Amino acid sequence: MKASILSNNISGVLAYPRLLAVPRIRICRVFAMSGVDAPEMEWPAKKVRDTFIKIFEGKNHVNWNSSPVVPHNDPTLLFANAGMNQFKPIFLGTVDPNTAMSKLTRACNTQKCIRAGGKHNDLDDVGKDTYHHTFFEMFGNWSFGNYFKKDAIEWAWELLTKVYSLPTDRIYATYFGGGDKAGLPPDNEAKDIWLKFLPPERVLPFGCKDNFWEMGDTVPCAPCTVIHYDRVGNRNAASLVNNDDPSCIEIWNLVFIQVNRESDGSLKPLPAKHVDIGMGFERLTSVLQNKMSNYDTDVFFPIFDVIQQVTAARPYSRKFGPDDIDKVDMAYKVVADHIRTLSFAIADCASPGNEGREYVLRRILRHAVHYSSEVLKAPKGFFSKLVKIVLKQHEVRIGDIIAAEEVSFGKTLVKGIEKFKKAAQDVQGRILSGQLMAEERGLIVDIEGFNKAMDEVREKSKKSFLRQAGGAIVMDADATSAVHRKGVSTTDDSFKFIWFQDHESVIKAIYIGSEFVESVNAGDDVGIVLESTSFYAKQGGQIFDTGSLDGSFGSFQVCNVQIFEGFVLYIGSLSGMTGKFSVGAKVDYDRRRLIAPNHTCTHMLTFALKEALGDHVDQKGSIVLLEKLRFDCSHGNTNRDEAINADHLRKIKYIVNEQIKAELDVYSKEATLAEAKRINGLQAVFGEVYPDPVRVVAIGRKVEDLLANPENREWSSISSELCGGTHITNTQEAKAFALLSEEEIAKGVRRITAVTTESALKATELGDLLLQKVDDASKMEVNLLEKKVASLKTSVDSASIPAAKKADIRAKIAQLQQLNWLNLLCIFRIDVGLDAAALREAVSKVIQQKEMPVMVFSIDETTNKAVVYAGVSEWLIKAVGPLKGKCGRGKGGLAIGQGTIASRVNEAIDLATSFASMKLR
Repeated sequence: MKASILSNNISGVLAYPRLLAVPRIRICRVFAMSGVDAPEMEWPAKKVRDTFIKIFEGKNHVNWNSSPVVPHNDPTLLFANAGMNQFKPIFLGTVDPNTAMSKLTRACNTQKCIRAGGKHNDLDDVGKDTYHHTFFEMFGNWSFGNYFKKDAIEWAWELLTKVYSLPTDRIYATYFGGGDKAGLPPDNEAKDIWLKFLPPERVLPFGCKDNFWEMGDTVPCAPCTVIHYDRVGNRNAASLVNNDDPSCIEIWNLVFIQVNRESDGSLKPLPAKHVDIGMGFERLTSVLQNKMSNYDTDVFFPIFDVIQQVTAARPYSRKFGPDDIDKVDMAYKVVADHIRTLSFAIADCASPGNEGREYVLRRILRHAVHYSSEVLKAPKGFFSKLVKIVLKQHEVRIGDIIAAEEVSFGKTLVKGIEKFKKAAQDVQGRILSGQLMAEERGLIVDIEGFNKAMDEVREKSKKSFLRQAGGAIVMDADATSAVHRKGVSTTDDSFKFIWFQDHESVIKAIYIGSEFVESVNAGDDVGIVLESTSFYAKQGGQIFDTGSLDGSFGSFQVCNVQIFEGFVLYIGSLSGMTGKFSVGAKVDYDRRRLIAPNHTCTHMLTFALKEALGDHVDQKGSIVLLEKLRFDCSHGNTNRDEAINADHLRKIKYIVNEQIKAELDVYSKEATLAEAKRINGLQAVFGEVYPDPVRVVAIGRKVEDLLANPENREWSSISSELCGGTHITNTQEAKAFALLSEEEIAKGVRRITAVTTESALKATELGDLLLQKVDDASKMEVNLLEKKVASLKTSVDSASIPAAKKADIRAKIAQLQQLNWLNLLCIFRIDVGLDAAALREAVSKVIQQKEMPVMVFSIDETTNKAVVYAGVSEWLIKAVGPLKGKCGRGKGGLAIGQGTIASRVNEAIDLATSFASMKLR
C-alpha cells in the first residue's frame, strides 16, 4: 500500500474523534462472552444480513443458498470469488433445464467468497487497510432476463437510504463512461437514472478499469455502476472516489450483464440481459455501525478478543502502517481474516496442500501462523483453536487439519526464518523473490511469479475441461440460444436407460463448433443434435457412451457425447452429410456393460466406506470409466490425513463383494427432489446441483418402498443415491470387486481406485499367486533367497492386485529380507594392521556386489589399536564400545572407527552381531 493511502486513513480516523473514545474491550466482551449482540448497537451484523435478504424476498427474489467456496465443476476458478459464479450457467445459457436454477428469474443471497491468488488477489492487502479481506461475504440480488437498470438502481437507493437510513449526502455513484474495449459507448442510461437521486457532482464517469466488470478471462461481463460511501461526511469527497482512500469506499456494485468475453478477447452479446448486484457485507456493516474500518465491527471483535486472551498481546488499537510500530494490530487483522478463510474453505472440502487452491490455502495458513508466533508470541497450536469462534459445524475436523499444518510448518519455520534473514542480507538491490516477510524488512515483494503460476494452473484446468467436453465442439450460449430459436426442443434422453435396443431418431441440427450448417465436408469434426437419444452423455462422473449413427449417408462414428443446456451433442466425423433425416442410433452396449458395473460398485463402495469407517466419510468426487472406477472421499475423525489401513481396506472390499454375492436387484425411479432428500441414509454429492425431478438409485430395495416410508431406519443399511447414470440390473453382474489402491490427494482427502468384473477376478487371482510365491520363497535355500526376494518385490510393486493383499505380501517380503540379511550378515576380521585403505576397499566391494550389511575389523597387536569400517554409522558406534573407540565419516561415505584396546576385538564383533540381529528383526 502507498504511504499516501496510510496517511489518508489515519487522518480519516482523526477526523472522526468520537470513534477513538469507544471502549473496545467492553464491547468485545459483550459480543464474545454474552453470545448476543451489543444492546446499544442499532445494526449488529446479523440484523444487517437478515434485513438485506428480507427486503429482496419481499421483491419476489428467491433466497438461493450460497454455493461452496470451492467451485463445483468450474475449473476456471480457484475459489468462488463473486456472488455470480454459481449462476454462470444461466448467464451463458448452459443451465440444465431440469434444475430449479433454470426456473429462476430473480434471486438473492449472501455468498461466501475468497479472493486470494490469481487475477483477483486481496491477500497482500490484508491488514494494511481498513477494508480488504481474503474471505468475505457478498450480498447479491440478481435478475435473469427480468428487471434491468431502472429497478436495480431504484431498489438499491431504497435499501440504503430508506431501510438502512444512510445519509444521502454521503453517497456517490459511478457509471461506465465509455472505453476502448471493443469501442463500448458510455452508459448514459445508468447516469440518467442516478441523476434522479443524486446531484451531478456525485454521479461520476469512469473507464474500463473501474466500471467495466469481469472476473475472469472468459466470463459474462458488463458495464457497471458502483455506489461509494463517504465515511467522514460534510465534505466533497468526489476526488477520493476510486482513489483507494479508506474513508471513501465502494460498498455496492450493480453490474448489467449483457456481453460475454470470448477466448479471443472479443465481446459477444448474451442471449438475454441480466442484473448481477453485489455488496460487501463487512463494508456495509462497518458503515452502519459507524466505524472507520471493517475490522472495528462485531464481525471481527469476538475473534480479536480471543486472540488477546490467549496470546496476552496488547489490545487491538486500530493502528495502521507507520503508527503500528510493533505490527501487533496488523497481526490481529491478518490472523482474524485468515482463520475465517481457512475455516470456510476447509468446511467446503478444500485443504492446504502443494498445488492450486490447496497451495493458496497453505500459504494463507503459514502467513497467519507466522504473525501468530513472531508478532503475537502465541503458543504453539494457537491458530487452530480460533476455528470455534468462526463456525461450529465441522469444528473438530477443521481444527485437526489446521493443527496438523501448524505442526508441519513449525518444524521448518525457524530454519526458514534464518534462511530468509540471510537472503535479505545477500539480496542485490531491494527486490526479493519471496512472499512471507520481505515487507517487514523494507524489501519489494515479487508476486508476479506466484500469480503467473496460478494463471497457468487455471489455464491448464480450463484446457483440460474443454478437451473433455469434446475439444472445439462446445455449444456456448449463442449456440444453444440459436437452436432454441430454430424451434428445436431439448433432447429427450430418457431412452438412455433402455439397454440392448437400437433407437430411431431424427437429426435436428448439425454444428461445427462456430455455426449450424446444412452439410459438412469430409473429415470435418461435427456435432449432431438429435430429437431423442439412447446415448449417455458425460455427466455425474460417468464417461459417455460411444457407438454409431447410421443413415443413408453411411455411418457416423460417435467418439464423444456431451450435454449443453439440455441438448445432447454427438461428436465425431464422417465422409459427408447433408440435410436433416432419420438415423438409427446404435450404442456400443458391450462397452457400456464394462462401465455400468463400475458405476453400481461406486454406489456400493460409498456405502461400504461409511460402514467400515464411519458417517464422517463424504464423497468428494468420482470418475466412472470402462476400465476402472475412482472415488475421492474425506477420511478420519481426528487424523484427517491418515491412510485407510489394510484391515479397513479388507472390510470395505468384503462389504462390496458380499453385496455382489447377495445378487441384489438394482432399482431406479424418478421423484421430486424434496421427496428424495427425505429418504433416510440417501447419499448425495456435496455441491452438486440436482435436477427436479431427480432419479433415485437403490440397491436391494424398491425406490417406491423408500419413498413410501422415507424416515425408516432400515434404509440406512442399504445403498441409495441421487444418480442419473446407467447401472446394472443386479449386483451379481459385477462378478467381483477389487480395491487396488488408496492414496492421499489432499489434506484429509483419500483417493480409491478399484476394478470390477473380469478385471477384479484377475487382480484377485494374481494377488493369490504372488502370495503363494512369497510363501514358497520362505522355504528356499539361503543362497538363492536374495535374488528371489528382489524379483518378488519388483513384481508386487508393479502388480494390479487388491491393496490389502499387496500390503500383506509386502510385509512378508520385508520379513524375508530381514531373514536373508540376518543369514548373510557379513562381519569379519582381516589382518592388514592399521591399513585403513585396505579395509575401506574390502567393505566397498562387499556392499557393491552383495548389497548386504558389512563390517570389517583389523588390529595391530603391537600398538593394541584397532581399525573398523562399516556401511552404517549407528552400527559402528555400538561396535567400537569395547574397543574404547571413536567414530567418524571416512571416504566414500563409509563409517570409520578407531579403538585403543584391540585385545577386546572379539567382544566388539559379538556386540556388532547382536546389535545387527536385533535391528533386522
